[in-house]
Amino acid sequence: MAGKKINLVAELKKYFGFDTFKEKQEEAIQNLLDGKDTFVLMPTGGGKSLCYQLPSLLMEGTAIVISPLIALMKNQVDAMRNYSEEDGVAHFINSSLNKSAIDQVKSDILSGKTKLLYVAPESLTKEENVEFLRTVKISFYAIDEAHCISEWGHDFRPEYRHIRPIVNEIGRAPIIALTATATKKVQDDIQKNLGIMDASVFQTSFNRPNLYYEVRAKNNDIDKNIIKFIKNNPEKSGIIYCLSRKKVEELAEVLKTNGINARAYHAGMDANTRAQNQDDFLMERVDVIVATIAFGMGIDKPDVRFVIHYDMPKSLEGYYQETGRAGRDGGEGKCIAFYTPKDLEKLEKFLQGKPLAEQDISRHLLTETKAYAETSVCRRRVLLHYFGEEYGQDNCGNCDNCLNPKKQVEAQELLCTVIETVLAVKENFKADYIIDVIQGRETSEVLAHLHDELEVFGSGMGEDDRTWNAVINQGAIAGYLSKDVDNYGLLKVTDEGKKYLKRPKSFKIVEDNDFEEIEEDTPARGGAACAVDPALYSMLKDLRKKLSKKLEVPPYVIFQDPSLEAMATIYPVTLEELQNIPGVGAGKAKRYGEEFCKLIKRHCEENEIERPEDLRVRTVANKSKMKVSIIQAIDRKVALDDIALSKGIEFEDLLDEVEAIVYSGTKLNIDYFLEDIMDEDHMLDIYDYFKESTTDNIDDALDELGDDFTEEEVRLVRIKFISEMAN
Repeated sequence: MAGKKINLVAELKKYFGFDTFKEKQEEAIQNLLDGKDTFVLMPTGGGKSLCYQLPSLLMEGTAIVISPLIALMKNQVDAMRNYSEEDGVAHFINSSLNKSAIDQVKSDILSGKTKLLYVAPESLTKEENVEFLRTVKISFYAIDEAHCISEWGHDFRPEYRHIRPIVNEIGRAPIIALTATATKKVQDDIQKNLGIMDASVFQTSFNRPNLYYEVRAKNNDIDKNIIKFIKNNPEKSGIIYCLSRKKVEELAEVLKTNGINARAYHAGMDANTRAQNQDDFLMERVDVIVATIAFGMGIDKPDVRFVIHYDMPKSLEGYYQETGRAGRDGGEGKCIAFYTPKDLEKLEKFLQGKPLAEQDISRHLLTETKAYAETSVCRRRVLLHYFGEEYGQDNCGNCDNCLNPKKQVEAQELLCTVIETVLAVKENFKADYIIDVIQGRETSEVLAHLHDELEVFGSGMGEDDRTWNAVINQGAIAGYLSKDVDNYGLLKVTDEGKKYLKRPKSFKIVEDNDFEEIEEDTPARGGAACAVDPALYSMLKDLRKKLSKKLEVPPYVIFQDPSLEAMATIYPVTLEELQNIPGVGAGKAKRYGEEFCKLIKRHCEENEIERPEDLRVRTVANKSKMKVSIIQAIDRKVALDDIALSKGIEFEDLLDEVEAIVYSGTKLNIDYFLEDIMDEDHMLDIYDYFKESTTDNIDDALDELGDDFTEEEVRLVRIKFISEMAN
């Protein structure tokens, strides 16, 4: 086939029914037909698969497609068979096939029927598969999701590193590597590792104009925000990404309980359920999939209308890849991410104990994610800049920052200060360090390098870190600074930056969004749908105070502050509705609820308030499965540490569950456990403290009680106290 020119448009029409190629497809296909190594970089929805599907049908032999996810091979094989009269045209080999199925695949390949064979890298390395493939005429090798090769990529798979040696063993043929997302660093890594440094690169723009990008503050109204968003977009397909499997399952249950047709998907589920949930989503029997990143790679659903990130991903590449699953048909695609700095801090903590190089790579990727989340400039511009593509406009008109632009401020002097500092430290440090020097912080690292003696040390103490971060990030987008990715993001000054320092001109920045003040545990104030009604909140607190005097218990024993805030947001007026408030179980609703409901009802009538009943987040009934089994175990007097062990959770997490149970109004007797582990006088001291205190805050209790008491002991006695006094 090499060198032979054929009418590719006619072949495209014949096999796939399309009249024209998308950008760069035809050139990439011709390059492969000419027997040359090929590298295809196209965003999700750009038509990567066609770049190996069509040539496989036109070339002699069988094309080997190396793909990372077994779950998706079947979909791709089915899709390929739809284009052909011959079922044997495409096959896969992986661990899900039995011996007779594998024999059938081999028979079809040897008879020349099979043009495309999908394999996972693990299957490719098996000795019997290598032996078999050495007897087969290979047309070319396609490495799909090629970013998996690179440790700098968002989904690194060590087994991808072994592809080149295996290819050499099976027999040489052209290689086509394909990915939807790769920075320059990742591209180089892929080419080096596959030994295709001379490959022709076919890259289209990373810009997806139809996608809308938005980052929202993440607080404990997030579930309500998501439910409201989905209900405002009825019957539209959407994906919600969470970082943990536990959160995937919890959120899917919350959505179902609130009348949303949702399913969970993660690698820990049994294969049949997972495959069923994926099929239901593709066949539109299900509207929303809640998933870890295990879901989506290669999912060919063109009309996903929204992608929500419950947690910010670990890298901007991951974010781009996952948001890229929205609007692949060119139609509407909303990409909403919920962000709190705490999430990225948690991810950074998880890095401890990993090899240092891996920690450095991951920290650099997290820094870029943080910069994207907090920026106030055009999100499209920031994303494209990350992938080495310049976006010519300041305002894309399709992201939250462009639709609500912030005021620009002059930062000419600040940029000069940054450039001077980067040069003064010989371009050998990252942004955080540069800010430490500018802010005059005598950290051990700054002192060790004697940078406290530099003229620039402390030259920017009038501004906060957020402003300096904005100057650095926006200075990079403007081309005055660059981050040396090979060295984990060391700041360098570009030639343009050096010219700027000699002849400064106006440089306007917009200050980054401030997410630091928004705590996860406080309800969002402002925004009509979820604002706390201050007048009602104050009246509810007064009622609680009155009841606490009458019943001679501290106010928090009746209802905690977050419960009152939720009541002043959602306006429950019946005991049934009251039980949808966090921290209010059936017992509490029955015991204290009536007066609170009456007060709320009267307030709504007097002020003609329309209650947002549709926004009520119904709690998950079977979230109580765990709770019920904990209650039963405590009734049987099983030691709490044994309960934690049997549930596979940390003791601290068990205490969280037990606290939620007693705060919601269920009585538990843990005396048997306390008697085992604690001196009686010791316990009484803590109990008496809570009797007198106006707060149940653990830190306050530890301050007051002193060093003789541990946090665990205080929490355990607080459980006993709440259970006896409130329930």
